[in-house]
Amino acid sequence: MRYTPPSKQLYIKNRARLASKIALKSVAIFNSNDIMPTNADGVMPFRQNNDLLYFTGIDQEDTILLLMPDYPINSQREILFLKKTSPLIAVWEGHKFTKEEAREISGIETIYWVSEFEQVLNTLMVEAEHVYINSNEHTRAVLDVETKDDRFSKWCHKKYPNHSYKRSAPIMHELRSVKDQEEIDMLQIACDITEAGFRRALKFVKPGVNECEIEAEYIHEFIKSKSMGFAYQPIIASGLDSCVLHYVENKKACKDGDLLLMDVGAEYGNYNADMTRTIPVNGRFSDRQRAVYDAVLRVKNEATDMLRPGTIINDYNKEVGLVMEKELLALGLIDTADIKNQDLENPAFKKYFMHGTSHFLGLDVHDVGNFYSPIMEGMVFTVEPGIYIPEENFGIRLEDNIVIQKDDVFNLMRNIPIEADEIETLMNE
Repeated sequence: MRYTPPSKQLYIKNRARLASKIALKSVAIFNSNDIMPTNADGVMPFRQNNDLLYFTGIDQEDTILLLMPDYPINSQREILFLKKTSPLIAVWEGHKFTKEEAREISGIETIYWVSEFEQVLNTLMVEAEHVYINSNEHTRAVLDVETKDDRFSKWCHKKYPNHSYKRSAPIMHELRSVKDQEEIDMLQIACDITEAGFRRALKFVKPGVNECEIEAEYIHEFIKSKSMGFAYQPIIASGLDSCVLHYVENKKACKDGDLLLMDVGAEYGNYNADMTRTIPVNGRFSDRQRAVYDAVLRVKNEATDMLRPGTIINDYNKEVGLVMEKELLALGLIDTADIKNQDLENPAFKKYFMHGTSHFLGLDVHDVGNFYSPIMEGMVFTVEPGIYIPEENFGIRLEDNIVIQKDDVFNLMRNIPIEADEIETLMNE
């Protein structure tokens, strides 16, 4: 691993939290992700299953975690299975975790090779009544590709049809939505790396540079800082494309007078930053651009003030919409007639602000969590309002990453320039 992982105490605590949530006489199994193919003999970079990572810190393929917290033999309550290396693997793929290394990272004492999994599982299943199966139940998930967890579920149901099967996902969404301080520290590093990339971009952007050249400035800074790279496909969108929410082509030259919307974030240790800043290509906002920019910033600041323990995100999004409505009125983008005649299911402000304001952030950029339950201390959210005006050839979005505290919030991006005056100053130094 090129990054420094959290301490094993984090994973020990995380497993204890799961043990307190599952039924008695239960086995819970978590599989690593597959290495995904591209074409011919090519493969994509490996990305670990975040639930397995959450409990073990083991960032390696062919890994399985087996938990049975009340098994009669203490040493068999937490078992990690690893890929066994060989001279051939060492030559072609490089180093794989030894049992001692995995023990030090995860805090799990009992470790077998993955080839021993079925035999060990069979022993525990004799004592088990319930089996917790993991699956990707994110509301935005595209589930066309069968995962290792999916294949394991089919195999396990067939081999052990008389056990009671339960879903791990609802418990995982509850556990992972509240971050430990060590997780927040990892997110802070990801945000700090993102800041370095943004400051580099501010010095680089000028009329005539290509969006992909700006993308290259970010990735240079990210990888130099021991990130694996972008947390998600970067959006480097100038001119009219700043109104396209998921523009990722990043292919055209930036023009004098245009705005440049950059939605980028670094990952660090599989934890993700998610930043958006909008800057003037020539280093100076026009009066109209500045008026809209300041409106978006005011909405972001007011929305941040609304994020407190006890708030329901869906209710919060409605309140942010009312704040945006006032700003759009002041900008002349909507009028009182638009509001009077609006469809409450599709309010007038959505013509210019059509997405939600906040989502959970963590091991996934759109992290797991329950939007219908009250916000809790330790949760991390984005705050990302925007105003998109295709008829004026620009869109503006601003986004920070916020930790919920007992009586306040903590902005992980507090050091990343956002005020229009500061951005202009930095671009013209």
